[in-house]
Amino acid sequence: MVGHRRYVQLGLIAAMQVLGMAMWFSASAVLPALREAWQLNDFQAGWLTASVQVGFVVGAVTSAVLNLPDRFPPQRVAAVAALGAAAATAAVPLFADGLAPAVLLRLCTGFFLAGVYPVGMKLMASWFGPAGRGLALGLLVGALTIGSALPHLINGLGDLPWQGVLFAAAGLGACAATVSLTSVRPGPHLSGGRTRPRPRYVLEMFRERGPMLANLGYFGHMWELYALWTWLPSFVRAGTDGGDTAVGLVVFTAIGVAGLAGCLLGGWAADRFGRAPAAGTALVVSGLCCLASPLVHTAPWPVLMVVLLVWGAAVIADSGVFSTVLSETADSRYVGTALTAQTAIGFLLTVVTINLVPVLADATDWRYAFLILAPGPLLGALAMRALGKQAHHGARQRIRAGDTR
Repeated sequence: MVGHRRYVQLGLIAAMQVLGMAMWFSASAVLPALREAWQLNDFQAGWLTASVQVGFVVGAVTSAVLNLPDRFPPQRVAAVAALGAAAATAAVPLFADGLAPAVLLRLCTGFFLAGVYPVGMKLMASWFGPAGRGLALGLLVGALTIGSALPHLINGLGDLPWQGVLFAAAGLGACAATVSLTSVRPGPHLSGGRTRPRPRYVLEMFRERGPMLANLGYFGHMWELYALWTWLPSFVRAGTDGGDTAVGLVVFTAIGVAGLAGCLLGGWAADRFGRAPAAGTALVVSGLCCLASPLVHTAPWPVLMVVLLVWGAAVIADSGVFSTVLSETADSRYVGTALTAQTAIGFLLTVVTINLVPVLADATDWRYAFLILAPGPLLGALAMRALGKQAHHGARQRIRAGDTR
């Protein structure tokens, strides 16, 4: 019975993530229209996404310090958060008449989304033991990827004004709240119910080598991920002659379709070959794509598309692996807190790179803009190498202990 229920819950939690994360890049998908309407330069436009990251960090820190996903029913936390994000998203076309109010509202969107994504990770981990958790969390991150790319699809397929795209994303967010409140439930594999508040665990987890290396790998991964997702449309548009519809479909395919495939492959590889090798391989591939980006910037469409598909898959394939490692090495009573703190720090890093990329593009050219992202995945790969050595050493010690007995 539990086996059947966990797959039903897997689908419901993934659906909640797809619907909720559609609000994240809703403004980024319509940047050309907002630039024209509000006379924005690249730096100002970048803050329509960076403000979401800042809001997410503030919300995640608040949630982690108060241990919200561990003290209250996580499905209710996610429902309230998704509804709040939907209201903030809908308020942009309703009330914002320029950059300043839009940034404030996007910050609120990010604040509430901090109660959707990390809480969804805890919910997914609660239904799957170590044997299947890698693939399950990979699917969850794949759902986030599809949701993040949805506004590009809406903008690419429809003929909606920018206000319509944001209203559509807000509507999907309200649906996420409904799914979470009425259908999503926590599973049996993690501690639930009321947990004693322990704000200091946000720092305590870094004292242990396993959680520390998982976090370092994740931080390198995040240095690249959201800057790539934010500025990929500008990179493609600057190097090709495609219109908004073509660029929107290309970006959705690279981020959403390839990203989903990468998440599933990364989750499967984590369960099959080990957490560290799976994450390390993805980090190396995405880092090499960063280094190769100047060579393919003006390449023919088929060449560019192949590279973008590989990059879109590799850049997100490791995300669920880091969450899996942390969920397995952190104190089970505070897994929600650990995952929330991890994402808070990671998303704080994204604010830096989201703003650095257009500065580099202005100083040089969009051809070279993504080179600044390469150190993140390459340093993250070194952390995964260290994690792999630790796992290998631990396995050898267990074998020796078994032989002794």
